[in-house]
Amino acid sequence: MATAKKTAEVVEIRPLNIQRVHLRIVGDSPLIIHNWSEKAKKQMLDTAMGLTKGKKKDPKDPEYEYVNSFYWISGKPEQDTLEAFDEAVANGAKFGVKAVSIKAATISAAYRKGWSKNKVGLQGEMFIEADENGLLEIHGDPPVMREDPVTVGMGGTDLRYRGEFRNWYVDFWMRYDANGTVSFENLLNMVNAGGFFCGIGEWRVEKGGMNGMYHVEII
Repeated sequence: MATAKKTAEVVEIRPLNIQRVHLRIVGDSPLIIHNWSEKAKKQMLDTAMGLTKGKKKDPKDPEYEYVNSFYWISGKPEQDTLEAFDEAVANGAKFGVKAVSIKAATISAAYRKGWSKNKVGLQGEMFIEADENGLLEIHGDPPVMREDPVTVGMGGTDLRYRGEFRNWYVDFWMRYDANGTVSFENLLNMVNAGGFFCGIGEWRVEKGGMNGMYHVEII
């Protein structure tokens, strides 16, 4: 009986064609920022090391929590007070958002919509340029302070004081491979879907909230 001959499979590997595009995400709902303060980080570390047993909690300081809830790019005041914060804003202080959060929203939305079978496969399809701390500057109206009740531990409650941007936008450069498996048009659709189905920041859509929604524009 004759054996069928195997035909060689030819795979065409096209060279990388890295392109850059200037994008803007425009907020469609308020953006809530929550960075961990140095005090909060120390408390978490102390808890993990078993150093908090028998220790009293420090009195809550809403102004400290608020001022330190931001990702500061520049101009952070030395004093953690509302007066110092307002002065810093008046002097041009800059706030940021993690670039990785936009990428995460993009990939999550593509997966949820069934546009990709897995999230890992999309990790290398786009790269968002950010500063040395991975931050992108938030533009728009000055932030305001929020007071929100939150659940902690086993049914406990607490109050959180965080910054909120009500009219905001973020500009960034995105790099992608024009010869890649995902076209630029589809990448753009994924970024847009990330803003609608997932969002960024606290109480975002993906986590059951309605905050951090946005749409994308080419600038």
